[in-house]
Amino acid sequence: MTAVTLSELRAAVSGAVITPDDSEWDAARLFHSGIGLPTAIVRPASLADVRAAVMWAAASGSPVVVRGGGHGPWGSVPGGLTVDLGAFTSVDVDIDADGALVRVGGGATWGDVARTLAPRGLGISSGDTASVGVGGLTLGGGIGWMTRAWGLTIDQLVGAEVVTAAGDLVEVSSDVEPDLFWALRGGGGNFGVVTRFDFRAHELPAVVFATMTIEGDARPVITALAEALVDAPRDVTVTYMDVPPMDPSAPAGATITACWANDDAGAARAVLGPIAESPGVSSFDIAVQAYPDILLDMPAYDPAAPMPGFVGGNTLLPVLDEIAIDRLVAFREDHPASVVLLRSLGGAFGDVPPETTAFAARDATWFAMAGAFDLPGLLSDDERAAIVAEWSAIESLGVGVYGNFTTSTTEDWVPRMYPPATLARLSAVKRSWDPGNVFSRTHNVAPA
Repeated sequence: MTAVTLSELRAAVSGAVITPDDSEWDAARLFHSGIGLPTAIVRPASLADVRAAVMWAAASGSPVVVRGGGHGPWGSVPGGLTVDLGAFTSVDVDIDADGALVRVGGGATWGDVARTLAPRGLGISSGDTASVGVGGLTLGGGIGWMTRAWGLTIDQLVGAEVVTAAGDLVEVSSDVEPDLFWALRGGGGNFGVVTRFDFRAHELPAVVFATMTIEGDARPVITALAEALVDAPRDVTVTYMDVPPMDPSAPAGATITACWANDDAGAARAVLGPIAESPGVSSFDIAVQAYPDILLDMPAYDPAAPMPGFVGGNTLLPVLDEIAIDRLVAFREDHPASVVLLRSLGGAFGDVPPETTAFAARDATWFAMAGAFDLPGLLSDDERAAIVAEWSAIESLGVGVYGNFTTSTTEDWVPRMYPPATLARLSAVKRSWDPGNVFSRTHNVAPA
């Protein structure tokens, strides 16, 4: 970029434009999960600024990187224009004839949303981390703590405000620009800058949150968990996680955590208590909590101690059977510096027909992730190859992968995320709304 074109960008927006020549550059290019080297960072102060920034990017051939919560990997890809939505963090609640409509700014985090809704006795199914951005999680689908009760985050989305690649401001819903609305629900950040999300909230006075500690062979308790979730009430969503001491986001060891989407502790205990009696469960704690209090606080990126690489992946399993359980537990046993995670799906998640949104894998009943941390000197090439082979055997049991749970920026993820018919439809929508592929810094769907 030349000084002239950057000067034109500065003249076009009222918010800050930060470049490597500015004193605040090093601080500005830090985001929650990394450090970037974009061409420039713009902090729009208004919708007009967002539109001007996108038009500038399109005219200059610069791909747009949208920053909300900053948990995605795309900010670390060199070049491009980072559009930081830090000024768009409002959370407004309107009560109408259909219930509670929550309008959320594209730069808000799920912690912002939960803290605003909890005093009103309301909730939206989000991820499990307070600092995760509303935008990234929603556009990728949104697996969270109320998935079995209420579905994905996109299943609660009823409208959005989008700045398109042409710089137009478009309102979308199931009735207005329905193809674009369909694509936004699971198609990632391919179609524009979403400056506002409109959700229908649910009544949520509190949640019941339970934690079980697992010791020894986890196979029996995971089997009991899988069997219990087949016909368990939709109020419950559970997570199994086994992490090494080196993972800063969770305590070491194997645990089951469960969220019951209301404050009925007796009902929750009746369902979870039998699971807690399974062999290997060494402790069981259960209590009513405010929803914001169960969201995790993930430490921000520290340039002095960057996160290790990750070799593995995730998949959406149609069934958590003996084969899947054994492969996942064996993976953790074989690789000391590895992590395994499972989260229950089904329930309301599976009620949605696969063609309704761009998140088509509605026949999945569990989400699974496994991988080994790759520190300098820890893994040999042969060990990496063995990990990839083991993971591939696990992924082969699934019906797709979840883009929000990968740190990879390689193109090979996209056909693994979408069935051919879904990907073809996304490509057609992309051709209509972003034929120049301005929004390519995402799991990129190429225009048809």
